[in-house]
Amino acid sequence: MRVVILAGGMGTRLAEETEVRPKPMVEIGDRPILWHIMKHYGYYGHNEFFVALGYRGEVIKRYFMDFFTLQGNFTIDIQQREVVRHAFEHEDWKIHLVDTGLNTMTGGRVKRLQTQLSGEPFLLTYGDGVSNVNLDHLLKFHRSHGKLCTITAVRPPSRFGGLLFNGPLVSEFSEKPQAGEGWINGGFMVMEPAVFEYFSGDSCIMEKEVLETLAAEGNLAAYQHEGFWQCMDTIRDKRLLESLWAGGNAAWKVWNE
Repeated sequence: MRVVILAGGMGTRLAEETEVRPKPMVEIGDRPILWHIMKHYGYYGHNEFFVALGYRGEVIKRYFMDFFTLQGNFTIDIQQREVVRHAFEHEDWKIHLVDTGLNTMTGGRVKRLQTQLSGEPFLLTYGDGVSNVNLDHLLKFHRSHGKLCTITAVRPPSRFGGLLFNGPLVSEFSEKPQAGEGWINGGFMVMEPAVFEYFSGDSCIMEKEVLETLAAEGNLAAYQHEGFWQCMDTIRDKRLLESLWAGGNAAWKVWNE
């Protein structure tokens, strides 16, 4: 299935990192979060990506142009004008990098890809969130209900510790529990081609104009994911994801090296 990744926003709440690069290129470990998202989809066999570019899209283009060249080890014989590649990382990806406008809204970016998606169902997510959602189960759920769109509902981690009481005593303390808040849209969506009827021009905000309308019509379903999900909106979020990755506790890493 083809995968659309929204990667064109300004990332203003992460300004310390996004002054010189788009948010999807902010790194977890030594890889952009965009790479982590693509590895997740690739693990489930979804290897064709449409990356909707906007703010500093050239940084993402340059990264993938250099991806093959700069991976692994190679020997350069200057006299013979020869480059011999040794072991290098290989990804079975086909990537379409599409400029969708600097100021285009989320719905407008998706609308601009309509002709390239060939009238088939597609997967859609944001370029700033990671999860261990099982995409096979998500697709099975989507196909079971016949609606135009499925979103993945998640319960984001609380910013504060959670308490359970036994009378005046604390019976349990949980530092920033995962299910501390209500359900929200975590991305990782599935859409049928007919959904494009709900998208308008560049000013279309998908979350308001499309998803709200689909919900009102009974055409929006939610796959409830109880597992890990984390967006990268702030420096605090980035540091959390970095620490999980460095400590070998990255729950979104479903793939093998």
